Amino acid sequence: MTLSKIIPILLLFYITNVIANTTIISNIKGYSIENKQLKSFHALQFTNDKIDKLYLENDKVIIDENITVINGQGKTLLPGLIDAHGHVLSYGLSLLNVDLVGTTSEEEAVKRTLEYAKKNPDLDWIHGRGWNQVQWKKNTFPTAKTLDVVFPNQPVWLKRIDGHAGWANSKAMELAGITAKTTSPDGGEIIKDAKGRPTGVFIDNAMALIGAAIPPLTSEDKKIALKKAMHSLVSMGLTSVHDAGVDSSDIALYKSLAQSNQMPIRINAMLYLPSPEWQDTLDKGLYKSQDDLFLFNSVKIQADGALGSRGAALIEDYSDHAGNKGLLLHSSANLSKYIETAMTAGFQVNTHAIGDNANTLTLDLYEKLIDKTESQALRHRIEHAQILQLSDIPRFDQLGVIASMQATHATSDKNMAVERIGDKRILGAYAWRKLLNANAVIAAGSDFPVESPNPFFGLHASVTRQDHANTPENGWFPEEKMTRLESLKSFTIDAAYSGHQENIIGSLAEGKKADFILVEDDYFNMPEENIWKIKVLGTWVNGKQVFNIN
Repeated sequence: MTLSKIIPILLLFYITNVIANTTIISNIKGYSIENKQLKSFHALQFTNDKIDKLYLENDKVIIDENITVINGQGKTLLPGLIDAHGHVLSYGLSLLNVDLVGTTSEEEAVKRTLEYAKKNPDLDWIHGRGWNQVQWKKNTFPTAKTLDVVFPNQPVWLKRIDGHAGWANSKAMELAGITAKTTSPDGGEIIKDAKGRPTGVFIDNAMALIGAAIPPLTSEDKKIALKKAMHSLVSMGLTSVHDAGVDSSDIALYKSLAQSNQMPIRINAMLYLPSPEWQDTLDKGLYKSQDDLFLFNSVKIQADGALGSRGAALIEDYSDHAGNKGLLLHSSANLSKYIETAMTAGFQVNTHAIGDNANTLTLDLYEKLIDKTESQALRHRIEHAQILQLSDIPRFDQLGVIASMQATHATSDKNMAVERIGDKRILGAYAWRKLLNANAVIAAGSDFPVESPNPFFGLHASVTRQDHANTPENGWFPEEKMTRLESLKSFTIDAAYSGHQENIIGSLAEGKKADFILVEDDYFNMPEENIWKIKVLGTWVNGKQVFNIN
């Protein structure tokens, strides 16, 4: 036999006997979803990055010497959970900045910021995120004055929990050139006092006035934050995240991380429109890494602001603020231009819309432009779909538009939502059951770092409509609850569908990617009030274990 014939045989032997690594995880309570039904199994076998087989009730596990066996110790195995709306870089930066989540007063937020500054004396600017004036006793926006007492000479910039408002001290405003004469930009507001002086709070597009004075992050800064975020996310049981609003430089960073095998999680990136070089990036087309860990096939456009800062665009006035209908961040003409440009280029369009006015406007534009561009197959989405006119709910299914929603927003907003929009409009808000009954697809997420990225918090909120203290009794507007199966479906196969990835992830089946998690508790057979406490023991992505609690 010639050498030219021997080499291919040796290569085949190498591929099948060395590269092909087969593993079986046995002694598990396995769950997946198939054809909208729950499927149970007691062992899972995979080779490299693909699933070979699920061992059903009467299937016997046969193991040979070439197979690695992991004893699941009777724990629960679930498909990898997918967050259809998060902000990876912002989350990574939040892990590196002042954490203001859970503060109960303006004074406590200042105290935390000072403690952080003392631990990080080399910083030029102090950054933080997470304050929420609605949860403070005074329930009023903070002011620069309280920060100025302890930070007279160092600029401070603290973003609200939803990212739609920021709190600056006087030094930050000085560096940004903000004075009483500075006017609010379109789609934004500079909060001023009775004498017309900026108080230190900037809403939506006005935040860019402070942002312009902040030295930009370097590529290395961003890489550090992205990697920190991704490793944190897999520890919570997430195997895929849709990054809701990145720029062209972020896409380049993700490509670099994927090519150098530094991504422990799948990222589906949405290009923010408008952002620097967005048109050139669209012209280059869709992108997918060879291992499917990085995908770019969609854009993110923001129609309005957030409810907590009264930036969500409403048809009628806020119930607690006469004369205020919120903010549309783009003119109808510009919003239409961005949507049509992306659709024509073959990209899925994901539009942030929280208020009923923003949702109706977006659906109206979708109805017109989907037909014009013949792009219904792209599965366009509305991100949040938070406050809907009841007449708009059936339109999601009719237009083939996905409702990308975050369950924990309901349990976080329940203390102020009725106050903001009243008893009538609330019936179309956070309306998961009404959407499901109208055959809409709900892709679940968290909107981290606005909320915790822990997907079990979202699963718990979907099922109970309660916070972690089990309030209110029976749940907040309990008629909108999901079943446990529906909730898991929204975090798995439906979230995968919303990213055009349902053929490779979202459920556990032969030939699909080996993305799964091993958890301590049995999601389907435990008290529902404890779902948020579920502990992740291990996470596998592409057949590789990327997190181990030990």
